[in-house]
Amino acid sequence: MDSISRPVTEFCLDLYNKLNRNAEDTNIVFSPMSISVALALVHLGAKNNTALQIEKVSINETWQDASTLLADGDLNHKEFQTLLLQLQNLGERYVLTLANNLFIQQGFELQQVSYLYLLTAVALTSMDFHGAVEAARIKINSWVESETQGKIKELFAPGVIDVHALLVLVNVIYFKASWEHKFEEQKTVERDFKLNQNEKKPVQMMYQKGPFKLGYIEEKGAQVLELPYAQKSLSMIILLPGDMADGSTSGLEQIESTMTYENLMLWASSEHMFETTVEVYLPRFKLEGTFNLNEVLQEMGMTDIFTESKADLSAMSFAKSLVLSNVIHKTYVEVNEEGTVAAAGTGAVVVRRSLPLTEVFMADHPFLFFIRHNPSNTILFFGRLCSP
Repeated sequence: MDSISRPVTEFCLDLYNKLNRNAEDTNIVFSPMSISVALALVHLGAKNNTALQIEKVSINETWQDASTLLADGDLNHKEFQTLLLQLQNLGERYVLTLANNLFIQQGFELQQVSYLYLLTAVALTSMDFHGAVEAARIKINSWVESETQGKIKELFAPGVIDVHALLVLVNVIYFKASWEHKFEEQKTVERDFKLNQNEKKPVQMMYQKGPFKLGYIEEKGAQVLELPYAQKSLSMIILLPGDMADGSTSGLEQIESTMTYENLMLWASSEHMFETTVEVYLPRFKLEGTFNLNEVLQEMGMTDIFTESKADLSAMSFAKSLVLSNVIHKTYVEVNEEGTVAAAGTGAVVVRRSLPLTEVFMADHPFLFFIRHNPSNTILFFGRLCSP
């Protein structure tokens, strides 16, 4: 599955770096897997340079092959199909809904496109943006709310969609899971979370002591903890910089600046982590991330699809004037005692230290986290918690 997980992870890190430039010291959360699937969906309707730009940004040859094979109705493309099927069948202690909808201005004649061959919940909905844009906005928001069990409300604020909209891609992901080892609620107490070296705020800090996989990034002074969900199909991996006791706030930036695909795989690999008794302190938190991805995707090289004179969506519609108006992605992540609700440099060496009997993992300052599908090594969610 490396051929799926690698392009998704590389896209994840590219996107994180772009979002981080405009969001220093703030919480970030998004789903690279969900966005990649959405872009693969648009790719099916694109041709020529428009299609090539999508491939370059996120799809990579793997996704291109997957899209082509699925478009041809050949559902034997093992890795792509297997991953989507696995994610839809994680077991009764998981809920994972990946939903995409292409809302298109009514009157556009659509070709018999192959979106329905994709195994995610895909819809193609005709809308009257030109004559009833507010009604269209309400209808889209209502669809999103229902797909995410009520967790994502008001995806589109008034005015975000205008009367000139032709094609709006909406991509949502909803995830809920129980920890393999739950935190006991009576052990949650109020503790300070250090926002930076000068500020702190009280948070509800969860606690448990037990056997967990722990790693250590020596040159960063950082810890890596794996918190598995039920049956260990998925895990949350937390990258925690060294404590800011020395007045330094650069721990997180040091990790971010050397966060390549190779390093991330190395830091979080089972071979470089060891199971030991760990006292885990983790804040309860809820994060919501809403991104209009138009600008970011254009920065990454996907420009033609948003430009009327250049967009080629001729595999989707006979109309020459069809352009993508908005790409909106929203993710919701909630971490509590029961589990998680979510809706949406080279040469680094990880070393084993001579360890005390019990390690302490104190997540009382900003950290990075991601939720990984373990069988395929694919990152479903990626985020940074600066302020719970």
